[in-house]
Amino acid sequence: MLIDRFLPEFDVSEHHVTRVHAPVDRAYTAARRIDLGRSRVIRGLFTARGIPLAIRRRPRPKLRSLTLDDLVRDGFVWLAQEPPHELVLGVAGSFWRPSARVLHLDATDFEAFDGKGYAKAAWNFRVIPLDETRSVVTTETRVRVPDDESRRKFLLYWAAIGPMSGLIRRQALALIKDDAEAHPGPQVT
Repeated sequence: MLIDRFLPEFDVSEHHVTRVHAPVDRAYTAARRIDLGRSRVIRGLFTARGIPLAIRRRPRPKLRSLTLDDLVRDGFVWLAQEPPHELVLGVAGSFWRPSARVLHLDATDFEAFDGKGYAKAAWNFRVIPLDETRSVVTTETRVRVPDDESRRKFLLYWAAIGPMSGLIRRQALALIKDDAEAHPGPQVT
């Protein structure tokens, strides 16, 4: 798996799976063009995440779309793509803080980054063919926190936020499944 190259060791991981009645190329295309903003649940969770900033009178812009490209503009980095089988994004920041202090790194910096007071996370979508008309789509999120003090803070944060993170990933897979099964559309390579 490509994700192993970028985060082979991690402190937490979550993994989710769905079966898709679509060939691997359509399932991959649906993963690549996913818009998380189409999910009311995800929009609500991101709105709730912005409450501390709103209280401090720094409102976040209204969420219109939340594609993978939007995530990259907001601090994620493309780590690797292997169409039509896997894509990997990464992000580094102090996620347990209200502002999250996201760092803007490139893929090379991400691999080498091990900064105290920060965590780095890798998130993939992987498409596995079952046969010519069906696929399995998986997503895995891994987080590594290099220093003990930050790891303790992150693990407390994760205890509270982890179930919501899992819900976002399950919603993402549902969006991918719906898109791949309903819209053959143009293929992304």
